[in-house]
Order: sequence, then C-alpha cells, then structure tokens
Amino acid sequence: MKNNIKVQRAIHDFTQADLATKIGVSRQTINAMEKNKYVPSTVLALKLAKLFKVNVEEIFQLEGNE
Repeated sequence: MKNNIKVQRAIHDFTQADLATKIGVSRQTINAMEKNKYVPSTVLALKLAKLFKVNVEEIFQLEGNE
C-alpha cells in the first residue's frame, strides 16, 4: 500500500512530530508509515483522513496484487 502522508503533512505544514502528537502516535510511527514500512490500523487511517479533511482513499492507495 502506498500513501501520500508526507505530501498531506507538507500541505498542512506539520512536522512528523506535530502529526504524531495530533493523532496520538510516535514520530517513529509517522516515519514508518511514510516509508511504507508500517500499515496503519483502520482507526489510525480514519484519524489521518479526518485531520487532513480528505477521504481515506486520498491518502492510501492499494498497489498491484494487494
């Protein structure tokens, strides 16, 4: 699964630490998601979408055979 968390974060002028605080995770979790090393839970994906005021599909996209 690919994502555009980094792009959304830049649009909203959030650092990784800012975003982590706003959704209740560690900065390392944000970093891992941006590098596609961690797939967030549904709840976390919904929190991101709500914060960025977009649909979940605008942040996360399935790739290939997923």
